[in-house]
Amino acid sequence: MSDLNKPVADRLLGIVLIGLAAFVAVQAIQLEVPFSYEPVGPRAFPLGLSILLAGLALVLVFKPGADGHWPSRALTIRLLLVLGLLLAYAMLFTRLGFVPTSLMVVAALARLFDATWIKALITGVLMSACSYVLFTEGLGIALPTGTWLAAIT
Repeated sequence: MSDLNKPVADRLLGIVLIGLAAFVAVQAIQLEVPFSYEPVGPRAFPLGLSILLAGLALVLVFKPGADGHWPSRALTIRLLLVLGLLLAYAMLFTRLGFVPTSLMVVAALARLFDATWIKALITGVLMSACSYVLFTEGLGIALPTGTWLAAIT
């Protein structure tokens, strides 16, 4: 394999991440909130993350690692499952609510990385409950309770 082809994986990942950063930036710019936030508003955090992601992705494109190689088939499948879980989390977050969605996704991620069922469930419960308290009480951020709960009450 020539030295030119070695960093292809890093460069390809960098290009994909730049596309993701652009998508996040466009979504953040289009974010409309009916009331004002002080001082920077809700766009600042996703825009900042997209700028950081694009900058780090440029490093991968222009200065790839010395031996950029593709991951094994098992690792690739595991990474695709992580991506699928994160996409499911984003789609179910408002419908099911923060706590149940976080519990399910964290437990599934723990199982994916070889935790036992009991450890995965304990991790999911602790992380979803603690992060809910941190966001709502500590930071004063309202998190969704889910549309399913509204249908019951």
